[in-house]
Amino acid sequence: MESLGDMLKRSPLGKRRSQIEAKMQELLDQPEVKELLASHPELDHKTLKLNLNKLYQYVKESRACEHCPGLEHCPNDFEGHFTRIDVHEQNGQYYMEDRKVACQKLLHRERQQAVRRRVRSFYVDETALNQGYSAQEILERDYERIGAVTQVMDYIADVNEKGLTSSGLYLSGSFGTGKTFLMSYLLYELARLDYTGVIVYMPEFVEELKSMFQEPAKLRETLETLKETDLLVFDDIGAENMTPWVRDHVLGSILNHRMNRKPTFYTSNYDLSGLLKHFSYTREGEDIYKAERLMDRIKPYVEVVTVNGQNKRGHKNE
Repeated sequence: MESLGDMLKRSPLGKRRSQIEAKMQELLDQPEVKELLASHPELDHKTLKLNLNKLYQYVKESRACEHCPGLEHCPNDFEGHFTRIDVHEQNGQYYMEDRKVACQKLLHRERQQAVRRRVRSFYVDETALNQGYSAQEILERDYERIGAVTQVMDYIADVNEKGLTSSGLYLSGSFGTGKTFLMSYLLYELARLDYTGVIVYMPEFVEELKSMFQEPAKLRETLETLKETDLLVFDDIGAENMTPWVRDHVLGSILNHRMNRKPTFYTSNYDLSGLLKHFSYTREGEDIYKAERLMDRIKPYVEVVTVNGQNKRGHKNE
């Protein structure tokens, strides 16, 4: 349908009145306008004539949305928006107002972006954080880990119903069984409930901490982030090169702040007894007391989840 403006620009001045009338009749015959008039029979010929441009835009953008080519190729004036006509009365006169309304595709994209903004990662591949798989797809990826998947989904359901507690999850299992993926999925789903989250890949984080030792402001900011986020995941804990300073002053400080306040989650190739042994040995020797002290800030505040399954590293889908 040719736009009213384009038609008038190339029309001789004497023919414009008849062409406006023809264009108006063409617009009135469009199903979108008929539906509008059925809802607002109070609109008279004069009001419609004064608002031909609004009607044209309304019809054009409604048609574009009906055959939407996707947000990236949205033909409307404002990406992801369409024109809506509102009718209101003032002093016995009816007026038509047009406004831009966000479409469902745009709203969905904005919700997805808001979810991603709520989750930060330190040295973790963010692919899983951004995928947002359905519950059914998560279950079908590997039936051997269905027990672990069920526990994670139960946790998400409990938070949805009752809110956060100070209890987290401890996912243990062999290499490549999808522990990080499940924790990323948990963060993604809970971010949809407006909770903030951070996931930290421990081996690289510990190495980075050594350089932060010379940048106290950056170190303080990082520790505050980990202390205050709603959900904290220590990914692959036990694979790092532990030092007394990291164990006692970094992990100890973070967990001492979070216990009884906010949940902390872990993925590890160790079970809890293996993690205790890992914490007890550093390059400076064995200190079982300090290791037990740290484990007292972990073990009482987690539900253990054993993740079975095949090593999926290197596979296309996970």
